[in-house]
Amino acid sequence: MKCAAIDFGTNTARLLIGERINRKLSTLRVEREIVRLGGGFSDDMGLSEEAQKRGLNCLKKFAGIIREYGVEQIRASATSAVRDAVNGATFVEHVFRETGIRLNVIGGDLEGRLTLEGVISGLDVIHEKMVVLDVGGGSTELTVAENGIPQFVRSIPLGVVRLTEGFTTFQSMNQRIVTVLNQLETEMSAAGICGQPGSELVATAGTATTLAAIQMEMTDYDYRRVNNFLISRAEIEAIYQRLLPLSPSERISIPGLEKGREDLIMAGILITGHVMDRFGFGRLKVSDYGLLEGLAISDVELV
Repeated sequence: MKCAAIDFGTNTARLLIGERINRKLSTLRVEREIVRLGGGFSDDMGLSEEAQKRGLNCLKKFAGIIREYGVEQIRASATSAVRDAVNGATFVEHVFRETGIRLNVIGGDLEGRLTLEGVISGLDVIHEKMVVLDVGGGSTELTVAENGIPQFVRSIPLGVVRLTEGFTTFQSMNQRIVTVLNQLETEMSAAGICGQPGSELVATAGTATTLAAIQMEMTDYDYRRVNNFLISRAEIEAIYQRLLPLSPSERISIPGLEKGREDLIMAGILITGHVMDRFGFGRLKVSDYGLLEGLAISDVELV
């Protein structure tokens, strides 16, 4: 069956078209665009008009590509920005009228589970114990799994767009991250999840893939080299210190740093570093696979 999956995130929109046979996927085409749907977000107004225009224009392009391939099934998800917005439902209906794409607004728990499924599909080794970290634009999902089965899933209110736009200093960002992780650790302890000795940390989404690309000084992004790349906590800290004195416009010249992430990457590194330090991870494995692939291969209903 020819299928399409859309991961419509707070910062990035991604489209995958593939042939699916018995939960195995043969990829035909992948498209992505930094839309920054969460840009200018407010609790009172929700998604800004400009962000909605960017999002709609992107989805119109995706709809045209989907028609070209004669897709039989579309599985499209919207995550943190849309689910938290007071005008999220209105935006979803507008998108459907204009493009024919039905965005399913999924909760953080389902997002984490689908991301785990997608990540596993691209791993070189299926680790017995694994923690999957998905640092997004509006939220971060942390999933603890054993033998591929989720044991604990949480979506926490830390995202690179919201941190970058909501806090003016790195010190205030750090304070916010510590507060949220304190609450997360309390919830993990209450659930009997105490520490993760022997677990592999696997990080997906833009922060992790950007760190890998910068570490490899990658001028042309190659997902095959990025996927399953190992990077140490010390190497991540070195990248942070290298970027810290630079302005966002100056960071664009760094090989591996994609335009559109130059202001967001610092918040992403801070979240990643705090998680590694809090739970004792000296390295992480980068996954280029995630929610998008999980949407494509899973049979779970998007409710």
